[in-house]
Amino acid sequence: MKPLVVVGDALLDVDLVGTASRLTPDAPVPVVEDLETRERPGGAALAAVIAAQATNREVVLVAPLADDDGAARLRALLAGRVRLVAVPATGGTAVKRRVRVGDHSVVRLDSGAPTVTLGELPEEARAAVRDAAAVLVADYGRGTTADPAVRALLAEAGGPVVWDPHPRGADPVPSVRLVTPNGSEAARVAVDVPADGDGLAAVGARAEALIRHWGVGAVAVTLGARGALLSYGEGAPMVVPAVPVTGGDPCGAGDSFAAAAALALADGAVTGEAVAAAVAFAGRFVAAGGAGNWSGAWDAAAVPEPDVAAEDDVSALLARVRAAGGTVVATGGCFDLLHAGHVATLRAARGLGDCLVVCINSDDSVRRLKGPSRPLVTAADRARVLEALEFVDAVVVFDEDTPAEVLDRLRPDVWAKGGDYAGADLPEAAVLRQWGGQAVVLPYLDGHSTTALVERSRV
Repeated sequence: MKPLVVVGDALLDVDLVGTASRLTPDAPVPVVEDLETRERPGGAALAAVIAAQATNREVVLVAPLADDDGAARLRALLAGRVRLVAVPATGGTAVKRRVRVGDHSVVRLDSGAPTVTLGELPEEARAAVRDAAAVLVADYGRGTTADPAVRALLAEAGGPVVWDPHPRGADPVPSVRLVTPNGSEAARVAVDVPADGDGLAAVGARAEALIRHWGVGAVAVTLGARGALLSYGEGAPMVVPAVPVTGGDPCGAGDSFAAAAALALADGAVTGEAVAAAVAFAGRFVAAGGAGNWSGAWDAAAVPEPDVAAEDDVSALLARVRAAGGTVVATGGCFDLLHAGHVATLRAARGLGDCLVVCINSDDSVRRLKGPSRPLVTAADRARVLEALEFVDAVVVFDEDTPAEVLDRLRPDVWAKGGDYAGADLPEAAVLRQWGGQAVVLPYLDGHSTTALVERSRV
């Protein structure tokens, strides 16, 4: 398997994390005490580590490194994670120190020369780029991407190139498949675009202008919590919305986006698929703690997809409703193909209380209940559709044949079922009685069922 190669400026990031409970007597600034020092790779080095944790491919970092203490500390952080191909350089290692109190930065202190002077490219670097499955250029404006030898080598890259630009960096080489500026970077470069503001029309116009200016294949402008806009220079752009993330640290989100896009292209994805994967990946990266959680505790595969509510999130929702004296309503089913009957039942169920939790059967559970040809839609996609409804507050997936266990965990005040159960004792009623809950039947919208829909589609 060919490697992913990251080319760019490697930095050393240092977080000085402490507490602050008072201001200095001579100025309105906080006194930060009990400092803990946390070092991590930064710049292109961070992008390489993020990529290495998210793939089985070898990740190679080609970056200029000086002969100083900062470079030695950076080498130690990278050891065993990525293969480092150091380019001899002068100018010192850039070190960025953030003083942080809790989750908030108080000040950043930068040291090291703003630019570096590269020596001759090692043959190992040339071979890695030429043999790469994909190349990610992580430009941090220190001169690496302006070096003629580096630019000539990138033009000969063996796989698609993703270029993460910097305001002080060089223009991407024309052969680049995808450039990933953020909104402010795009606005700085596309100064001749008359569109104002940060609306989609303005962002799209800037992206088209950048493609013409740089002569590249596509531009994906990252928009933080709004996702990303992808333009090929003509036609309607593609907008990939981001799933909202609660908390987390956005530091390193741009690196994670570019790394994920490069990995997707290395695996054969088309550009649109790569951008969609990168938006989702960056959201999980931020939710998992961002760059501050880089050292092995962060594992993208272990972070729940934000489409299905985590159990802790549902518990917090129920606690808020109960603290306000509200009523918790739950309902359940397979919801394999959402139809008008489902919508009527869900809307009616939400009207019985102050929040509605929908418990859906997992894919294995549906197969056991409905047969090997079901479900038609995966649990993750069923949850996405349900959570998009304004009267659904949360979705929980359960793997058992009945919702008894999930009901025992959630303990709703009301369990609502739609269908022809009127006058019968619902199977879940006995479970609800354990904590004083009530099982109820809602009116059934006749003529609507998933089974009937499937049968009609076969005619």
